[in-house]
Amino acid sequence: MENRPIWLPFFLFLLCIFSSFCHAVWLTLPPTGTKCVSEEIQNNVVVLADYVAIPDDHSHNPTLGVKVTSPYGNILHNKENATDGQFAFTTQEAGNYLACFWVHGHNEGGKDVSVNLDWRTGIAAKDWDSVARKEKIEGVELELKKLEGAVEAIHENLIYLKSREAEMRIVSEKTNGRVAWFSIMSLGICITVSALQLWYLKRYFQKKKLI
Repeated sequence: MENRPIWLPFFLFLLCIFSSFCHAVWLTLPPTGTKCVSEEIQNNVVVLADYVAIPDDHSHNPTLGVKVTSPYGNILHNKENATDGQFAFTTQEAGNYLACFWVHGHNEGGKDVSVNLDWRTGIAAKDWDSVARKEKIEGVELELKKLEGAVEAIHENLIYLKSREAEMRIVSEKTNGRVAWFSIMSLGICITVSALQLWYLKRYFQKKKLI
């Protein structure tokens, strides 16, 4: 039986997790209209993205309009008449970050335009070449440095998810309490209305001398 290093499964697991921080997305933009991509990102995370427009028939160079907004609507990147570009920022708000693309100006023949978006966050957006030159590391040591960064990113994500779960639990408990009070109030109103109806009918029948 072949002897494999005991750390190999752990390395493969972290490699799979590490790859989840980098997303390559292809968008097909219609001649009119907008397409957006979003990602939920926690606070204080580096985001780096490159985009390029590719015409389906390669007959002309299409231009794009690009807008990136934060969860609270702050504009982080806004560009028009772009064939390619890059945006980078560090998140100041936790939530869904939205990147929208549309065909800008006149589109010859009204053809669709393909856009390649390379979206990297957290550890995947780090410039490891600069780190290797600065700290004078390479090979296995550099890979271990990347894994260390991936572990830290995973730990931060777990803390973020735990805090979100606590927030959602508080909201759920408040909602359940309000629903319970609403049910009690509704039942009380129904009982009160029924009692008033009985009292009115009784007086009516007594007035008519039916009872």
